[in-house]
Amino acid sequence: MKSGSELRLSEQSCAVGGRASTILSAPPRNILGSAPSRRAWLKFLMNKVGFDTTDWVRVVMYERCFSFIRSLGPEQLDALEISAGPQWKRNFQFRSFAETQFPEFDICSQRLERQFDLVIADQIFEHLPWPNRAGRNVFAMLRPGGWFVLATPFLLRVHNVPIDCHRWTEQGLSYLLQDCGFLPENIRTDSWGNRACVRANFAKWRRYGWYRSLVNEPDFPVVVWAFARKASDTPP
Repeated sequence: MKSGSELRLSEQSCAVGGRASTILSAPPRNILGSAPSRRAWLKFLMNKVGFDTTDWVRVVMYERCFSFIRSLGPEQLDALEISAGPQWKRNFQFRSFAETQFPEFDICSQRLERQFDLVIADQIFEHLPWPNRAGRNVFAMLRPGGWFVLATPFLLRVHNVPIDCHRWTEQGLSYLLQDCGFLPENIRTDSWGNRACVRANFAKWRRYGWYRSLVNEPDFPVVVWAFARKASDTPP
């Protein structure tokens, strides 16, 4: 079991409203240096001309998930992200933010000794060999009344990072969370997708760009997400 001191902790510096975006406010330094620096500079230029570099599949998901977290008052929350990426910590000023990374921390077999008001798993659970075990570990790490934000793909091609094991519909995600300890009345699910987005991601991950459709076709969900609350009267 990992202790809190073994986590990487970070402070956030901004909170934004509206559409989720990867817009950079200033050009990165050392733009002629490493490949990541050159990519960041290219992203900066593209955003400057209005080209949204957010993955098309995630635009609506981020809008709705970010709106939900804003409604909770993120400045009052101790948050944990499993296998954290840049999006959530960049967009919110949490009271505290902790992150874990695989393989140093394996959510299928490990849990932290502290508890959180919010746990985030963004495009992680599809890669887990034992998602039910992972969900029970998340449940244990939530304070009573705390929230779990879980987002996973559905109609997306297999992508082994390092493995790719699962897909869930909204109903399937609800059953998974119930098996992990969440009550059905404390689970909200949602999804977004359309056939154009499904086709566009056959070969590569498409950016939202300038004009791509955000129309939702419920029978073609590309990404599925859930907000699950641990009951306030759950014993410690």
